[in-house]
Amino acid sequence: MMIKIALLGCGRIGKMHAATIVRSSRAELAVVYDPVDNAAEEVSRHFGCAMAKSAEEAIAASDAVLIATSTATHSDLIEAAAKAGKAVFCEKPIDLSLERVAACRKAIAGFDRPIQIGFNRRFDPGHRAARDAVRSGEVGELQQVIITSRDPGLASREYLAVSGGIFKDMTIHDFDLARFMLAEEPVEVFATGSTLIDPTLAQLNDVDSTMVIMRTASGKLCHINNSRAAVYGYDQRVELFGSKGMVISGNRKAHELERFTARTTGVGEPYLNFFIERYEEAFALGLQSFLKCVEENTVPDATFDDGEKSLALAEAANLSLAEGRFVKVAEVTR
Repeated sequence: MMIKIALLGCGRIGKMHAATIVRSSRAELAVVYDPVDNAAEEVSRHFGCAMAKSAEEAIAASDAVLIATSTATHSDLIEAAAKAGKAVFCEKPIDLSLERVAACRKAIAGFDRPIQIGFNRRFDPGHRAARDAVRSGEVGELQQVIITSRDPGLASREYLAVSGGIFKDMTIHDFDLARFMLAEEPVEVFATGSTLIDPTLAQLNDVDSTMVIMRTASGKLCHINNSRAAVYGYDQRVELFGSKGMVISGNRKAHELERFTARTTGVGEPYLNFFIERYEEAFALGLQSFLKCVEENTVPDATFDDGEKSLALAEAANLSLAEGRFVKVAEVTR
């Protein structure tokens, strides 16, 4: 039976999700809604699906809801979908406020359908293979996780102004990936950052270049480095180092052709230049995992709790950046 999905939000990420749903053999893009009518009309026309006049109407016409609206609406829509008894796939973050996330968790207490948060990197085949290698003991006792995550260029000023800052918008993916790899909760965070690309971001109380150090209770260490502008493409690497060795999940290119001529030696293709290209397979696998959870009513790989815990790490990083010290995660969660 095809799972009827209501897509809420028809912007850039919503369009990508619409295409992923349509390509799935297990789901149907039943209806779309966006507060901007033109955006909803475009997706509705392109994919041949219905267009709702309200989020509530779209939710009522579905088996499951995919939330790709602006962050400020996520918690409200999760609550509305849960009230209607519909499974939920929600883009990250759940909200920019831990207090609002806690209120949402309270509002949906007892809800027994799947809620998956859009941490797509968990589903990247290379990243998952690296995690599985650690779980199988291939690298021995895991000691260090190093995550490099650099965007190819700054997002628009309008987007950055409402993004919640680099830690809640960009690094939150890396916080989740770190937790996924470590299989332990970081208990302490140190973060530093600079405006090396666009000094005017200081006007938004934001930075564009960051480094984060985290430590778990057992002493495992994680280093995350971020930049908003890598001129050579979308730079995504994960290194897992342990007592018996190391595994690395690296960047992707369009293909692996290399050229050897009188003037070039081993010149290959550049890295993929956009997150939708780089993680296209991960987005598809994440959707398929969600659909399986809907069919079997099982717990997703990336849960509401995962979303809340990653946001707590982002809050700890913001506090560390502001005060120039190590911050215990418990300081922002009590």
